[in-house]
Amino acid sequence: MKAFIFAAGLGTRLFPYTKSTPKALVPLQGKPMLGHLIMKLKSFGITDIIINIHHFGEQIISYLEENKNFGCNIIISDERDELLDTGGGLKKALQLLDEKEDLLVHNVDILTDFDLKKMISQHRNSNAKVSLLVQKRSTSRYLLFNEFNKLCAWTNIKTKETKPENINIEGYQLFAFNGIHIINKSTLPYFNKENAFPIIPIYIEMSQKEEIQAMEIEDSFWMDLGKPEAIDKANKWLSK
Repeated sequence: MKAFIFAAGLGTRLFPYTKSTPKALVPLQGKPMLGHLIMKLKSFGITDIIINIHHFGEQIISYLEENKNFGCNIIISDERDELLDTGGGLKKALQLLDEKEDLLVHNVDILTDFDLKKMISQHRNSNAKVSLLVQKRSTSRYLLFNEFNKLCAWTNIKTKETKPENINIEGYQLFAFNGIHIINKSTLPYFNKENAFPIIPIYIEMSQKEEIQAMEIEDSFWMDLGKPEAIDKANKWLSK
């Protein structure tokens, strides 16, 4: 299985770390978070990796060259001319796959000890076109799943907005998305927008016709590295 790392974000929440450095190269225990993630993917046997770049993208290219791509086959998806958001970035990556090939998608700023083999195995043994890593945690935006862990809708509980509109959220399981997913290239026709667009509305539209399933994190460590205070916590966890 190939992997796609979202590394093109501006990292505005991580300022001042990202004032002169891309988010992907912010260090954890002396090593850029991108390096930690590539080594994690290698530990699961994934060595074909697509990485998108935008903010200080040339620094990421230089870092990979200096480390000889960590012994991996790495393809750069260059978004330096235009940041494509999650949907546009994923669409560009899917176009690099073989027909009906699966792709593991991982945000660069997610730190977890979750066993990716479990997710890959569940996805391969299901009829799902997309598998989403989720968690029961406090947030304002939730994905809604039925009793069979099938994605049905999305909601923002603060604004009361829902997709599809006017859906009654009662009776659904509310999960927060954890920034890791597996998607099959056969879904590419749903990515029918141009340039930059977010991925979640695409998944909600897709869920009305295709199976998108949840994989729940329960006992594993998981952290969003998007804010400066998270870097300190991550360093303490890694030091253990």
